[in-house]
Amino acid sequence: MRALDIAATGMSAQQMRVEVISNNLANMSTTGYSARRAELADLHYQQLTPAGAINATDGTLVPTGVQLGLGVRAASVTVNMMQGTVAATGQDLDLAIEGQGFFEVTLPSGQSAFTRDGSFKVTGDGLIVNSDGYEVAPGITVPDETRNITINGDGEIYAYFAGPPDAQLLGQLTLTDFSNPRGLEAMGANLFLETAASGQALNGNPGQDGLGTLRQGFLEESSVDAVKEITDLIEAQRGYELNAKVITAADQMLGATTQIR
Repeated sequence: MRALDIAATGMSAQQMRVEVISNNLANMSTTGYSARRAELADLHYQQLTPAGAINATDGTLVPTGVQLGLGVRAASVTVNMMQGTVAATGQDLDLAIEGQGFFEVTLPSGQSAFTRDGSFKVTGDGLIVNSDGYEVAPGITVPDETRNITINGDGEIYAYFAGPPDAQLLGQLTLTDFSNPRGLEAMGANLFLETAASGQALNGNPGQDGLGTLRQGFLEESSVDAVKEITDLIEAQRGYELNAKVITAADQMLGATTQIR
């Protein structure tokens, strides 16, 4: 009775879909979050009668054969890199990327991590960091006497002071892109790590080499579509229930077999 094992793989696959959807819904208000999607693939097949086999009775070839599938498996969980809605915050150090690219931050270990979350802060020493206190590349410091700062679309940061009327250029933020951003490893805290699948980090200035531009006073919201997620949740739930019914039917068939006298 292969149906028991096949239906069990279906229930496991639908359960994983529900887990991915639940994570999306939990992060529907997370800044810069990219929705995930579970992708499934069928398992290998038992070739009971291979296609093209010779028919023993008259020597003709079997056109299709008998191939029995053994269920389904989780193939991958893909990150949807579609940009989320840009919302105004009015904060000087809130930055949204319009287009491709990631901000680069330096972890305490010295390793680089990448994020679409542009809600930056300033430490007591004036260093620009993310919400977890990690330094934002290329490491720009804001002087203590700064009254306000302006960041243009190219990432140039200008400081304004109480005395001189002219703005002072503090530095320029850079962006990073990858040949396959879906291959990045999510580490939590809105951060990604470079992997062999993502390719090497390609650094550049905003607005150049296909990189997006920056908008000061805005943040990118989550790309989760709540209506689509609820629809997918209902579909996954019904799929789980149908596979459970298959197990019930297979159990009844086995019960009928044991009752034969």
